[in-house]
Amino acid sequence: MSIEAKRIIVIAALVVIGFVLGRLAVRAFMNMLLGGMLFGGNFL
Repeated sequence: MSIEAKRIIVIAALVVIGFVLGRLAVRAFMNMLLGGMLFGGNFL
């Protein structure tokens, strides 16, 4: 596998990880604003 192919794979992986973490950060921020529980469920 060439260096260029490895670079593309690494960049694609970073984009996916960034997208997932970005979505989670937005969800956590909105959750704090709305006062809900982040991952659903009722602990009480």
